[in-house]
Amino acid sequence: MKAFVFIALVASAAGWPSSNSGSLTGFQGDASGVSTAKKQQDINHLLWKVYEPLKYDDLKSIAASFKPEADGSIYKDAGVAARHLVKELKENMLLEQHHWFSLFNDRHREEALKLFDVFMNCKTWDCLVNNAAYWHEYVNEGEYVYALYTAVIHSELGKGVILPPLYEVTPHMFTNSEVIQKAYTAKMKNTPGKFEMKFTGTKKNKEQRIAYFGEDIGMNVHHVTWHMDYPFWWKDSYGHHLDRKGELFFWVHHQLTVRFDAERLSNWLDVVDELHWESPIAEGFSPETIYKYGGEFPARPDNVEFQDVDGVARVHDMIITETRVRDAIALGYITDKEGNIIDIMNDEGIDKLGDIIESSLYSPNVQYYGQLHNLAHIMLGRQSDPQGKYNRPPGVMEHFETATRDPSFFRLHKYMDNIFKEHKDLLPPYTKEDLDFAGVSVENIGIEGELKTYFEDYEFDLRNAVDSANGIEDVELKANVHRLNHKKFSFVADVNNNNGAEVLATFRIFLCPQYDNNLQEYTLNNGHWQCIEMDKFWKKLSPGGNHVVRKSTDSSVTVPDIPPFQTLIEAADQAVAGNGMLNLPGQGRSCGIPNRMLLPKGKKDGMEFALILAVTDGSYDATHTDAADSEHGGSHALCGSHGEIYPDKRPMGFPLDRSVPDKRVFDETTNFKYRIVKVFHEQHDHDL
Repeated sequence: MKAFVFIALVASAAGWPSSNSGSLTGFQGDASGVSTAKKQQDINHLLWKVYEPLKYDDLKSIAASFKPEADGSIYKDAGVAARHLVKELKENMLLEQHHWFSLFNDRHREEALKLFDVFMNCKTWDCLVNNAAYWHEYVNEGEYVYALYTAVIHSELGKGVILPPLYEVTPHMFTNSEVIQKAYTAKMKNTPGKFEMKFTGTKKNKEQRIAYFGEDIGMNVHHVTWHMDYPFWWKDSYGHHLDRKGELFFWVHHQLTVRFDAERLSNWLDVVDELHWESPIAEGFSPETIYKYGGEFPARPDNVEFQDVDGVARVHDMIITETRVRDAIALGYITDKEGNIIDIMNDEGIDKLGDIIESSLYSPNVQYYGQLHNLAHIMLGRQSDPQGKYNRPPGVMEHFETATRDPSFFRLHKYMDNIFKEHKDLLPPYTKEDLDFAGVSVENIGIEGELKTYFEDYEFDLRNAVDSANGIEDVELKANVHRLNHKKFSFVADVNNNNGAEVLATFRIFLCPQYDNNLQEYTLNNGHWQCIEMDKFWKKLSPGGNHVVRKSTDSSVTVPDIPPFQTLIEAADQAVAGNGMLNLPGQGRSCGIPNRMLLPKGKKDGMEFALILAVTDGSYDATHTDAADSEHGGSHALCGSHGEIYPDKRPMGFPLDRSVPDKRVFDETTNFKYRIVKVFHEQHDHDL
């Protein structure tokens, strides 16, 4: 990886369809014949001004007359879940409204999942909407939003519905207190307003240079939505198995960490160092954010020593848990709760490790291996008040929406990433036979267009952040945020298929930093763990030469912007009123890196990366027969496919997930190719 080679090939072949673009047009419905447009309208109306009583007459009427426990025939479980929740409501056991909610609070989560159970057991859309309208008026708003979002994501009834962007449903979780206060002032004066949202900290804090990454509202939505798609509390009795959930937990957080490192290198900072229980938490954090109800998110000063957290865990407990996981890696097996040995020295081992490190209900032995990840989030979130002396609300680390705002999130996940790396480094390196795709050779790879990033302004709606006043119309309130974007480009490659017949190929594209912050060059062996997955897709190769073009907007790692809440409302209302089709841009999935953040920021004069392409045997790799004709949910590389097996049989990150002691193995493999490219940043005076 020595010289800079920037290839710009002229595209002569069209790209292939992607669910990241186009439109959602649906009049299909469930067995009761409810159209997608009506479903979308219902969800819009249920979530608009979610902290207040229902606004729409039809839903208000349902909430006043519907009795969830009255007719068990509308539920798959004959109404057991509904009756149980109604009983708790009547006994005043549920968390009150206008109170903070945290998924990491055992009782809060238990209540949210009871409501989720009710939704998931509904046989028809009408059942779900009737329950959603009724419970809207009684349960805690945070529990309600969480239960409804996860039910729409996982229920067959929710297919086709685009969930409104969370930063417009619960804006307090995505912006700072100054913006919220200005929005309230504008509301009181009945004056429209647009307010600049600044990132936390000052230029005295070097972490401010990359705050645009951790505080990006699209990245925050990706993180929280991934944990809705793959919740740690999931049981297969809800309807399906979450395929390779543990491995996805590893891979999505590994990719967040290496992307964060690339942003640090783009801003002349060292890659993030790992956190450890016996060392101070070097970086403090002042969130400058408030709850809708419940006060301010607590701050943490620099160099805080970890303390035991009452009712959660002792620091010593966390060290013991870590030791048990590391022992399992060193031994090459984990032990389930019955004492059976589970071998992890194979491709499936990473999945088992992910399950026990998180820990999810898929963990084969929660009692022994504990909950390293989940408890670590709580431990970090409580360090400003570990004994509960001041009764502070949860910290940002105790919410998936806000966790990435805190730089310690990435230190925590670097720590866990290094544990996963220990396991991967013990697996045998890939051989030429593992990597080879007989008869296929990559002649050239490159970029069509420019790898150029810039910052842009983006507005989002704040009306759900402020309370309504009777008889007074809502005024337009918006936050304006500075966010990273890049110019559109395409990956291009010339690939020869010398097999004499059409073959199915898997294209795996990575972008790997060429130098660390001291300008020391990464080798493939010490740099492979820093590689960013840019795309993964399947393509049929005709005999002979194939010129392949893949647009950056089609990446299976990313998603486009979610349509604004107001756009969803207007489109659905219009479609329902006209008995027509719902026409909305985008693919509707929120789990995935924002497409505009596919590239790291880079530098004004260019930052060198190795662009790597591995073309592997799709007939072996693919788990679906339609691999070349389907995008499998759009962002399958990081988020899988809802209710389906993961579309790729290979380990996530293949072939760069294991150590590379001998680079010649890759150099001598004809279906593997790299070039050095540069990512430029178009700097403006107002850039951070």
